[in-house]
Amino acid sequence: MTSFSYNTQGVCSTNISFDLEDGKLYNLHFSGGCIGNLKAIAKLVEGRSAQEVADILRGNDCRGKGTSCADQLAKAIDMALIDNKRIA
Repeated sequence: MTSFSYNTQGVCSTNISFDLEDGKLYNLHFSGGCIGNLKAIAKLVEGRSAQEVADILRGNDCRGKGTSCADQLAKAIDMALIDNKRIA
């Protein structure tokens, strides 16, 4: 299992951390933001394909910011999958 951390930009949460194993997401945690909604996202994506989650959440907008915590998660996953391929 490989752990990743991503500093968000343009949203209320400041950091996203998660683990990747065999292309699946585990232990997703957001620092800051709308905690109830972000805990719900973490429960919904636990054990799911990281690529599938990123594809679903990419481009989600919050209040016209051009991004959201969900979109930032997609960006974090994209970066983690690229890094994971380099490590492998």
